[in-house]
Amino acid sequence: MKEFLIGNRKIGKNQPVFIVAELSANHLQNFDLAVKTIKAVKESGADAIKIQTEKPETLTIDCDNDYFRIKGGTLWDGKTLYELYSQTWMPWEWQPKLKKIALDLNLIFFSTPYDKTAVDFLEQLDVPAYKIASFEITDIPLIEYIASKRKPILISTGIANLNEIEEAINACKRMGNEQIAILKCASVYPAPLEELNLKTITDLEERFDVVVGLSDHSRELSVPLVAVALGAKIIERHFILNRKLGGPDCEFSIEPEEFKTMVKEIKNVEKAMGKITYSLSELITKNRMFARSLFVVKDIKKGKILTEDNIRSIRPGNGLPPKYLKEILGRKIKKDIQKGTPLSWELIE
Repeated sequence: MKEFLIGNRKIGKNQPVFIVAELSANHLQNFDLAVKTIKAVKESGADAIKIQTEKPETLTIDCDNDYFRIKGGTLWDGKTLYELYSQTWMPWEWQPKLKKIALDLNLIFFSTPYDKTAVDFLEQLDVPAYKIASFEITDIPLIEYIASKRKPILISTGIANLNEIEEAINACKRMGNEQIAILKCASVYPAPLEELNLKTITDLEERFDVVVGLSDHSRELSVPLVAVALGAKIIERHFILNRKLGGPDCEFSIEPEEFKTMVKEIKNVEKAMGKITYSLSELITKNRMFARSLFVVKDIKKGKILTEDNIRSIRPGNGLPPKYLKEILGRKIKKDIQKGTPLSWELIE
């Protein structure tokens, strides 16, 4: 697995989890709200803010026939695609201003481009990385164009099957770009737990030898913690100041206090995961005194035989290890010993 830099942050297997707040449509096309949200993202402990660089006409066409009408039990049923994206897109003239605000807060700022014009715009903005959205993973020409910029690419698996994930990775590599992260993602909004299949994170890492992560659309704060325990080094969550604000993405976005809790718990999971080791720390070594060992449990006169009646395996751990019990039984004691004495070889004939 290759490590890479996004801004000043190293991303990789032995690095801290990179936590990304997705602004998505939660700016509600209000610049001041976008600024307030970015400031709240910083206070909530994220490493980065991600936006989306799109226009309705770069995503679809203004057409209301059945192909373009949203249906199937989504949050947006009844709208056309063009109507939805007209509600969600962020004016491009905001983006340089928002980038400066983010950088002044020491937040990494990057985006999801949805066509070549967005990539060209973001290149002028000098973003440090790109995100491929779930529904663009099958757009190989777009992925190749983004990969050609030789910046890190975060790709959400979303709607893709295994072959399509491999095709997206190979598209990056064909362009000489191996700074790839694959984010497990369920393209359901919000995503039910049974749709997440987080065990796939481990398989993606082993199968493709890339940085892995999670783009999470669930409602649960426990989900990213499980992902981190499974090896995710990037966590992306939609961020909203207050779900009561409404908007197309409010149902699967989390609020500042929830995000802050998630960040704290991710760091706790990282501490607990630690490293593979069988050596004992100083703290644990001190507590070995509470282990079991062989003790004299009745007064014994010199020359008497050691039996299960006068020695036992008990706590604390100052005596001989219990594994020697069978070897010791039936042997004689060298001198008088009082009850409560830890047994040692010096006491035994």
